[in-house]
Amino acid sequence: MKWFKRKTHQQPTPSLEQQQTEKLAEIGAQLGASRQQRGFSLEEMVALTKIPRRLLQAIEEGNLDNLPEPIYTQGLIRQFADVLGFNGTEFSSNFPVAAQQVKLPTTGNTRSMGQFRPIHLYLLYVFMIVCSVSSLSQLLNNAVLKADNSQSESHPELTQPEKSTIVQPVSDTRSSFKENRSLQIGVTLKASSWIRVVADGKTQFEGILPEGTHRVWKAQEQLTVKTDNAGGVLMSVNQQEAKQMGEPGKVEEIKIAAQPES
Repeated sequence: MKWFKRKTHQQPTPSLEQQQTEKLAEIGAQLGASRQQRGFSLEEMVALTKIPRRLLQAIEEGNLDNLPEPIYTQGLIRQFADVLGFNGTEFSSNFPVAAQQVKLPTTGNTRSMGQFRPIHLYLLYVFMIVCSVSSLSQLLNNAVLKADNSQSESHPELTQPEKSTIVQPVSDTRSSFKENRSLQIGVTLKASSWIRVVADGKTQFEGILPEGTHRVWKAQEQLTVKTDNAGGVLMSVNQQEAKQMGEPGKVEEIKIAAQPES
């Protein structure tokens, strides 16, 4: 009697593009859920990440066809995740990327080089242009802020902006200003929060700081601190007692100006 061995059918290995599509759907769903949980709109994420809205939306929807080449998509995922408080490098490494091989044409059989998709190159060019425009816009904003500060010195009635709090140093710290000739704020995070710090018209920091972080910034004339979670930030001025900036989950902006010498 002869025994016949039954052949086992192995499941075909999914292609790289299939793996990328599946991982992108998983990653996009996680990033979209985190963004909504933190209360950020796509427009606010565009301002924080400097990534065009349609690319952010394509990542959240897992739409691989509307994204640039995988290596650039991985970079977009890393930047998106960093702003939401994840470890962007570790997070984006879950998206598979394979190095493209470029073959030179031969006389016998010619093949296209790199198999670049024109629409992806177009999107990449648009992304680079948007980044350049954003950088230029930041420089122009800093220049306008300096002009506003100089105008405020000659027109005191303009020094009180809307929806902001001006905190002047108390009298017992006036001597320290004369000695140090600088302002100093200390920030301690009770909870992970987005923070922007502007010193003398220049943005010193903008991003998300994790819980437990303590940072110090100095300026000669004025310091501005803005956060999206005032209840999670303790702030001290010139090493005085730290105070909570406001209520949890509320946006708050505080400006500290040096008191002129009498």
